[in-house]
Amino acid sequence: MATTWVAPEEGCATVTERDEPDPRRWKALAVCLIAGFITLLDVSIVNVALPSIREGLGASESDIQWVLSGYALTFGLVLVPAGRIGDARGRRMMFMTGLALFTGASALCGAAQTSLWLVLARLLQGIAGGILTPQVSALIQQMFSGRERGRAFGMFGTVIGISTAVGPLLGGLIIKVFGADEGWRWVFYVNLPIGIVALVLARRLLPGPDHENRACLRDLDPIGVLLLGSGVLLLLLPLVEARQWEGPAKWLLVPIAAAFFGAFVWWEIRQGRRGRMPVVDLALFKVRSYTLGLLVMLFYFAGFTSIFFVFTLYLQSGLGYSALLAGLAITPFALGSAVGASIGGRLVNRFGHALVTGGLLMVVVGLVGAIVAVDEVPGHRVGWAMVAPLVCAGLGSGLVISPNQTLTLAEVPPVQGGAAGGVLQTGQRIGSAMGIAAVGSVFFSRLAADQGRDWAGPLRHGLMVSVGFVLAAFVVAFLDLRKGRTSMPPGHAGPRAR
Repeated sequence: MATTWVAPEEGCATVTERDEPDPRRWKALAVCLIAGFITLLDVSIVNVALPSIREGLGASESDIQWVLSGYALTFGLVLVPAGRIGDARGRRMMFMTGLALFTGASALCGAAQTSLWLVLARLLQGIAGGILTPQVSALIQQMFSGRERGRAFGMFGTVIGISTAVGPLLGGLIIKVFGADEGWRWVFYVNLPIGIVALVLARRLLPGPDHENRACLRDLDPIGVLLLGSGVLLLLLPLVEARQWEGPAKWLLVPIAAAFFGAFVWWEIRQGRRGRMPVVDLALFKVRSYTLGLLVMLFYFAGFTSIFFVFTLYLQSGLGYSALLAGLAITPFALGSAVGASIGGRLVNRFGHALVTGGLLMVVVGLVGAIVAVDEVPGHRVGWAMVAPLVCAGLGSGLVISPNQTLTLAEVPPVQGGAAGGVLQTGQRIGSAMGIAAVGSVFFSRLAADQGRDWAGPLRHGLMVSVGFVLAAFVVAFLDLRKGRTSMPPGHAGPRAR
């Protein structure tokens, strides 16, 4: 479904909708997914390169932590305002801006001569990823409708799942090929040719804005952006720095963040009453499918992302696996996720929210199976023992991410797709940071109690916390299903924008 804009008053724009599928939409989707893949991949791929970075740049533990957390922090910080600007000023323009910035920042990361250089380049790279990512879900909303939209979101869900799970494997392969000394640089350089090709194709294939009059500058709501950004920053900081900042004082930032979110809600309501466009239309949260889908993603990503965090530590530091072998051990999850997402994209119209609920149950079963495997098959053979449980969890994950994304955005008007997708992605980033903080705290406290002698025990306890988060997502999805909510067809545009 495309959009066309008409000007009700000088210099401002509003939106009407017309049904004209873009004939190049599938090629354009491929460009979106390639760009989305490399930005999400960089959340996890750097993990296995950290020992090489530490040695090559003489980086401190704090520097290493910021190489990881700095990207996640700035990524999550700009998602919502970037989505809103894309809605107002053109998604292709924002997509290409983010992709060009990401490609340039990747080159700066690879060329880093000091740890400070690398940290600053990673912050810039995170900003670029945050600019680009919400445009992908918004463009899917814009270009597709009906069953096609379910398939398109299924592919996007595959990208989300695989990019997170396959990162350690790709990082290990790159370091194996280019060597421990320079391999970490190629973890970043590999983005350059992909980014350049995607930029050229994006200019040719992505739909441009269908309006002559752009949104008013005041409609971009800079005060709302500042309030929301401050709240996200203050909430994410203690989560991503949970291990680095000692003592409980850091958690005082959480109630301060809540105050900023409260001020943001007040301001957005005020904007609406004055007839101006808010950063996020709070009426979205009256749409049950959107609010509950957001909660499912928040809890699920808290459990989902933390799985790879503790598995990688256990396999490499505890069992002495190489970066490549550790990545291979996690690959069954990625393969299962790819298959599950493909199936989920085709079945979401038929089974709706029951598909998500069943997928969450499969993830719980798979993770419990992994805990049993660690107990029953200690030592180096545990990688083989975890194949079946990880495939099960991966299949379930594929049935969760893409169908939930489709159903969550089903009733969102395409004109609000960027902002709505940005909020959804922000929830995922907050969930990821929350999960890693909680699971990491349990994992390292148990490891310290055992004085580093037993790595299997801390892994089991960490995975139990991950299971707890996934169960929370399951409860939300199950209660929603019990209330008999019928899922709307993913092509339904929902309430029309005003």
